[in-house]
Amino acid sequence: MSDSLASLIARLEGPARAGRFSRLRRGLEKEGLRVDRAGRIAATPHPAALGSKLTHPHITTDYSEALLEYITPVYCRPEDAMAFLGDLHRFTYRVLDDELIWPASMPSRLDGNDSVPIADYGPSNVGTMKRVYRKGLDVRYGRIMQAIAGVHYNVSLPDDLWSVLRELEGAEATPMNDYRSSRYFGLIRNFRRHSWLLLYLFGASPALDRSFLPGGELPEKLERHGEETLVSEHATSLRMSDLGYQNKVQAQLKICFNSLSNYVNTLRHAISTPWPAYQAMGVHEDGEWRQLNANILQIENEYYSDIRPKRVARHDETPSQALEARGVEYIEVRCLDLNPLLTLGVDETQIRFVDAFVMWCLLAESPWIPDEECDRLDDNRRRVVERGRDPALRLCQGDTPRSVADWGGEILDEMTRVAELLDLLEEGTPHRDAVAAMAPRLADPSLTPSGQLLARLRETGEEFSDAMLAIAREQADRLRAEPMDLAREALFEQLVETSHQQQGDIEDGDLEAFDDFLASYFARARETRLGQEATS
Repeated sequence: MSDSLASLIARLEGPARAGRFSRLRRGLEKEGLRVDRAGRIAATPHPAALGSKLTHPHITTDYSEALLEYITPVYCRPEDAMAFLGDLHRFTYRVLDDELIWPASMPSRLDGNDSVPIADYGPSNVGTMKRVYRKGLDVRYGRIMQAIAGVHYNVSLPDDLWSVLRELEGAEATPMNDYRSSRYFGLIRNFRRHSWLLLYLFGASPALDRSFLPGGELPEKLERHGEETLVSEHATSLRMSDLGYQNKVQAQLKICFNSLSNYVNTLRHAISTPWPAYQAMGVHEDGEWRQLNANILQIENEYYSDIRPKRVARHDETPSQALEARGVEYIEVRCLDLNPLLTLGVDETQIRFVDAFVMWCLLAESPWIPDEECDRLDDNRRRVVERGRDPALRLCQGDTPRSVADWGGEILDEMTRVAELLDLLEEGTPHRDAVAAMAPRLADPSLTPSGQLLARLRETGEEFSDAMLAIAREQADRLRAEPMDLAREALFEQLVETSHQQQGDIEDGDLEAFDDFLASYFARARETRLGQEATS
């Protein structure tokens, strides 16, 4: 451990014991495909009994009409977030009839591109924009890739902790928004250097159904298992490989995470710069919208990354404008697979571990990433998603080759000290216990979720989709039998009614044509918001 990291942790222990700062705050976004009893993607509409997917704050859809997305409130205690997420599942199963929630990140059996239904958010301008954006994703990348699911983990540090850190580092002269944004970007840089560790420990997609790759040649990294399954011997997360959420056009952006201004300017360039191949696809042809525009990114949400800086945007702002005006508010971790072996796809131990990892990324030294380092970081991630459980694998730490076990063990040693700091705010040692629980996975790759899932397929001879369907049925039976928190049950029932009413109000309030609405949106998106608000 570096002297600077050890010193900073030691100086934070006193304020922690004195109660000068509070716990981290986190919220979960968890996706899951609806499937029929045979394990095929559901062709039915999003159930109206779950509320309006346009306006419901906790139950919506991602790309597809069949891709449920659950959003928890922000909580200081992981167990509270998990309890809310569990009740969202229980409430859903009350209206799903014979349908199930697919437990894996890689999708169920598909029947070609058109079998993935694009989500429909109604005829309002904002609803139409969401649908046209998804149509654009279809013409650019195809729908099948958009059927992949995952867990997004949103975490923020409390304001009182930022105040303590700014004081300890002698940065009181720096406006708080600027200080906080700078330190969040330092966290992000360390995350990008070391996110391979999360991919190794929590990757849970070493296999996929053959229907995910219709008609194409079998990639070299995959081998056949049974009649309908493709597996990769040492893979951890095919979801995060070039088979999943990857795009060659976006790779040319070289998004810079060294400063907020660089990040915002690169995204603004991408949403305003035409791309020839997308221009050739057409935008508004024969009265039909094919995509929102022909730019590198239609909107900022199209940018794929394993982590994003975030700020809650106001109704007239894009995400980048919100960041530019008021700085980074929280970060979104986007590289976590659903773990089919867990009923909710994630558990409290994983949350506690990610908390400690994020805090370690914040407190450890984080120099700027030069251009020549970016390719090495991408290569480390690629190696782990494709070969992470291969004992012969070596990653590049600078110019030094390192094994996953050695380098990962070194990180966990440092994380233990960070976990002990976080546990000063808790009863017991939940963060330290979470870090200790992951250590055996470094020594024995078979203990990782990807290792366990592949072992099950090999031992039973099951097809991937059959194994996941069996797990989905077990989880559905369990969740249907469990009681809900009565207050949350009443809340969810009320939100069904109010969300439908809110969607109706939005549709009734539209006063301009969609073409004019869209032109106005992109005119605002090109505006800068720098310096519009005080930063101290």
